[in-house]
Amino acid sequence: MLNQLVLAFILSSLIVIVAYWRGSLSPSGAAAAVLVGVLVFGLGGWRWGVLLVLFFVSSSLLSHYREDEKRAVADEKFDKSHRRDAGQVLANGGAGALAAVLHTAVPAPFWLPAFVGTLAAVTADTWATELGTLSHKPPRLITNGRTVPVGTSGGISLWGTAVSFGGGLFIGLAAGLLIRQNVLALSLVGGLAGLAGSLSDSLLGATVQQIYICDVCGQETEKKQHCGQPTHPLRGWNWMSNDLVNLVSSVTGGLAAVLLSLVIG
Repeated sequence: MLNQLVLAFILSSLIVIVAYWRGSLSPSGAAAAVLVGVLVFGLGGWRWGVLLVLFFVSSSLLSHYREDEKRAVADEKFDKSHRRDAGQVLANGGAGALAAVLHTAVPAPFWLPAFVGTLAAVTADTWATELGTLSHKPPRLITNGRTVPVGTSGGISLWGTAVSFGGGLFIGLAAGLLIRQNVLALSLVGGLAGLAGSLSDSLLGATVQQIYICDVCGQETEKKQHCGQPTHPLRGWNWMSNDLVNLVSSVTGGLAAVLLSLVIG
């Protein structure tokens, strides 16, 4: 076990160094990513580690895809940039790391689908955010169907929903190929669990996530500062940040995957 943890630390550190050099991680994000990598690689095994790498690499590549076109929306709407800090890393990988710990501490067959579901959810949500922001058609609020600006928390579109399913399917298919069994079943579990997690993220974003309004321009935003001035709470719970929404959504994806695996087999 010790040798596996040491190897996990070395591999995780190498990947994180490259990601930090590429501008995908902040210093705190790099430290958190090493921790998540050690737990997943060291306790879950190399197959779990490969799935984590696939999520991280695909998400990082998409965050840099047509970056200049997405910067205006990110600057207006999003509290954080594509350079992930510790909060973002733990929100996306924390539930998966916990599944790896429990997989070792209390072995059970459902920890693998739980892990796949958490990664499918964060992959689905990240893909939808990175590619959905480029859509020329405005999304609609998940709660009432009202048209909202691109980047609005809780906004969904047909394109974004399809991308969400594709992100989850990607993780599920990879999991099936890595363990060499139940490929079709795990692919479907990943796709549906990812979609469930992504939609729960949108629902939380439209209802309970803390959203602010800028008194200068009237823009809804996740930022506490906008147009050089402090913003004011508009809706949501003051402790429900975007990072916490992502964490809850990843747990939702994990639970959905466990239930789906019982049904689909």
